[in-house]
Amino acid sequence: MFNDKSVLFQFRGPFGISVQIGTSIIFLALFFVYFSGGMLALAYSSAFFGMVVLSIFLHELGHAWGCHIQRVPVRRIFIFGGGGFCEPARAPTRYQDELIVAMGPIVNLTIWAGASLLLRYMDFGLAYWALDSLALINLFLALLNLVPAQPLDGGKLFHLMLLRVTEPQRAMRIAGGVGVVICVLWIPAMIYCFMKLGLILFFIPPIRLHWQMFSAAA
Repeated sequence: MFNDKSVLFQFRGPFGISVQIGTSIIFLALFFVYFSGGMLALAYSSAFFGMVVLSIFLHELGHAWGCHIQRVPVRRIFIFGGGGFCEPARAPTRYQDELIVAMGPIVNLTIWAGASLLLRYMDFGLAYWALDSLALINLFLALLNLVPAQPLDGGKLFHLMLLRVTEPQRAMRIAGGVGVVICVLWIPAMIYCFMKLGLILFFIPPIRLHWQMFSAAA
């Protein structure tokens, strides 16, 4: 959801990488504004939105760093309303891809750990709220991305790890089969998260892709 290819604006990021922001980021911003209510709540919602976008950018920058240290050129980082992606200029080897894919969740977990440690030395207030929110955002992004379903990092890592222990055809079939199960359970999980936590997910793993992986390998 909120995926797009149209560029709202772009800039040069670290390592000289082109960073592009998709137009659908506007819809995500409007979503936060709509559910804020009141000027004070709007200020908090705007700050929270900024931390979400920053955390997604740092996640993708982690992938770019994994490319950079392995001399895999990066064409761009693209941020949109439903997340983001880091696009290498050439296909990395599967062994290079292991580090590239893993670096996204590692960055989020590092931010979560650092922010959580700093919270122990702070009094309650605006700074405490900001650090606490940053920690929760990055923990959520890390856990979400570690779900073993495509195109999440967890799905890619799961497939890459299977390739280390079994033949490619079987690895694809297992990865596809696990993905199909997760896709079936995803909708009730989304409803549960919304009812219990008030959490709205703008992502649904593609069941067709996983079924194709499973059936093609079979």
